[in-house]
Amino acid sequence: MAEYLGSCLCGGVKFEVQGEFESFFLCHCRYCQKDTGSAHAANLFAQSAKLVWLAGAEEVVTFTLPGTRHKKAFCGCCGSALPSTHDAGMLAVPAGCLDTDIKISPTANIFTSSKAGWVKELDLLPKFDTLPE
Repeated sequence: MAEYLGSCLCGGVKFEVQGEFESFFLCHCRYCQKDTGSAHAANLFAQSAKLVWLAGAEEVVTFTLPGTRHKKAFCGCCGSALPSTHDAGMLAVPAGCLDTDIKISPTANIFTSSKAGWVKELDLLPKFDTLPE
């Protein structure tokens, strides 16, 4: 069984995902744009994997947008996105909070009708390994 470790930015929350991810979606909906502050969310999904909080479970805050199924868990100290369990036990894990490398590549872009207009030609922009001078 695969095991993936993850944590928040401040290191106060640590967790383990036991099992495999079935899908990896880049979600372009307006809700994901708002809660990430970016063009899309990058979330891994698993129906059968188990989430185990190793440290800082008391710091995890969960917000569900009223009238929707949109849910976000985050560290109450540093605000980092964290895993959450959704309807029917579906585990959603923000890819960026994992400390263990994953082998799965994104499965699909979803809610592309809401895609931010400024992401259309990102591949044409200059690329830097670090912050440019």
